[in-house]
Amino acid sequence: QVRLVESGGGLVQAGGSLRLSCAASGRTFSSYVIGWFRQAPGKTREFRAAISGNGGTTYYVDSVRGRFTISRDNAKNTVYLQMNSLKPEDTAVYYCAAKPLLAQRGSLYDISTPSYDYWGQGTQVTVSS
Repeated sequence: QVRLVESGGGLVQAGGSLRLSCAASGRTFSSYVIGWFRQAPGKTREFRAAISGNGGTTYYVDSVRGRFTISRDNAKNTVYLQMNSLKPEDTAVYYCAAKPLLAQRGSLYDISTPSYDYWGQGTQVTVSS
């Protein structure tokens, strides 16, 4: 019911930057926690960052804290992931996902993939040495 579309992936050298965007449909965008995940071939989907409905709270996995910044513009129904100081190990398909704020599964700190109800199609990020 909620449609999410990622964009902004590409090829970048180690140490470079990319900004990913997640554009959402609907008029209740601020009612959803938005998370970013990554998945490399042969690996499980891994949580990277999440942001609360009003943008006031963010949560990051340790390996990206200080390098990545998640933000949102609810007027544009868009969440961003600014990725700086990229490393080859960041290479993966990156997905955004949404879950309702008011449900128990809507906790910002529940990083499990089943807690998210809606997913985008993914965008490829490749970081070369």
